[in-house]
Amino acid sequence: MEKKQRKKVKKPMSETESNDLDDISCLFFQKGIMGLFLLISIFSLLLRVAVSLHSYSGAGTPPKFGDFEAQRHWMEITTNLPIKDWYFNTTNNDLSYWGLDYPPLTAYQSYFHGLFLKHFDRNSVSLFTSRGYETDFGKLLMRWTVLSSDLLIFFPAVLYFVLVNYGGNRSGGNKSDVAWHFAVILINPCLILTDHGHFQYNCISLGLTLGAVAAVLSQKDLLACVLFCLSLNHKQCDYMIERVADCYIYWTIVEVVGVASCLKMSAYYAPAFFSHLFGSCLRRKNPPLEVLKLGLTVVGTFAIVWWPFLHSRDAFFVVLSRLAPFERGIYEDYVANFWCSTSVLIKWKRLFTTNSLRFLSLVATILTFLPSMIQQIWSPSSKGFLYGLLNSSLAFYLFSFQVHEKSILLPHLPATLLAMELPGVLSMLLMHSALLSMFPLLCRDKMAVPYMALYMLSILLCLTPCGKQHIKKHLSSIDMEVVRAYVSNLPAGKLLYWIISQLNYAALNDATYEQIPSPIRTQARRAQPPPE
Repeated sequence: MEKKQRKKVKKPMSETESNDLDDISCLFFQKGIMGLFLLISIFSLLLRVAVSLHSYSGAGTPPKFGDFEAQRHWMEITTNLPIKDWYFNTTNNDLSYWGLDYPPLTAYQSYFHGLFLKHFDRNSVSLFTSRGYETDFGKLLMRWTVLSSDLLIFFPAVLYFVLVNYGGNRSGGNKSDVAWHFAVILINPCLILTDHGHFQYNCISLGLTLGAVAAVLSQKDLLACVLFCLSLNHKQCDYMIERVADCYIYWTIVEVVGVASCLKMSAYYAPAFFSHLFGSCLRRKNPPLEVLKLGLTVVGTFAIVWWPFLHSRDAFFVVLSRLAPFERGIYEDYVANFWCSTSVLIKWKRLFTTNSLRFLSLVATILTFLPSMIQQIWSPSSKGFLYGLLNSSLAFYLFSFQVHEKSILLPHLPATLLAMELPGVLSMLLMHSALLSMFPLLCRDKMAVPYMALYMLSILLCLTPCGKQHIKKHLSSIDMEVVRAYVSNLPAGKLLYWIISQLNYAALNDATYEQIPSPIRTQARRAQPPPE
């Protein structure tokens, strides 16, 4: 009898799970969201193709060209040399010419893409003689590798996220909201310009991260660990090594929490993943067992990816040394982070040694993302997890060591995931700031035309009915008295205050009068133009 009762207790759980699947199927088939997703996907794919017709990094600029040649050269190395020589300086592998300095998963990706190129155009990846290979057919094959990676990894990850985010009655979004959110994530100007213009494979690492986010939201923690570890081992592990190597604090964390936890705490999104998963484990029946399962999953995934380089200690540390380019300094070029922006007043590179700057950046980064980490350990939630992703990635982008212009893609991803939650003005500000920060890089690549086109398209996306409604919804909650108290005494503040008043007055046209706070009604009436 007891066994039968136990079985009966388990039945409601299975019914709930089936109800969630029914809700998801209703969302996509009864509401017709799947058709909208296909249309938006086709349009965003055409945008990627259009951008790929323009220039790329290092086009026609010998002797080292640019990122396009670096990616092609890695395909040349991985398809012609044994795996033990990929990261080593040999007669056939000159590391001074675009030596492989990304984690192993990137090397495996280069190998499979190189096989594709070798099948159709053997000269494009031939050893030594293919350097600077820029034939039209070779460029077409290279562009196709990025497009296929986007279609196979990033697009399905977006679909998975929206399925989880809007399925199962987790969100009250209607058909237009879901479609608009699809478009915001897929038509990401920064990602499109970087991958299909400048030429990189960020869609793979970001797609894996997005899949891990969706897995966390659907409470599939082990799958989330696997996907996030794969993301670390594709593109973000180099950030990890830069933050961990030679830092006593982080090695202490390794001793206390374990290797798996430290590895997860080392990249842009890792604090959010670690704190949310750890906080969730603490609220289950057997917390030590849950933490052990996550730790074994992380260690197992890393072991599989790094297996070819674990045969000797020297090989392992040679690969690690390739992933930590400390000699480049605390920032490179004109990246829009704290260290580069303040270098106009404080000459960081002159006043401090590299070790001191590494320590300063480490402390500043930890102090910035620590509050959201503590909050998620104390009270984990799906929305808090998404905000934690945004906070930790912004903390790393603004304060960590050796940040590139393209690193803005990392905080930009959670900003698009939170497009329906963030205030409309703030989400627009983040998008425009990200695009502006990448302008010097894209202008150097002679991509001003696609840059301006996608910039205008992103503005049009914000001006769609759903976008305007989203902005008005958050503008109606602005306390004008608070705004005036801070900025009314400044000349620029008066202009800003007048603009916000005008925007709020425009919002009155589509809102119920009683629903609008009285300070906003007062300021909106003041901003009303006099009758003719």
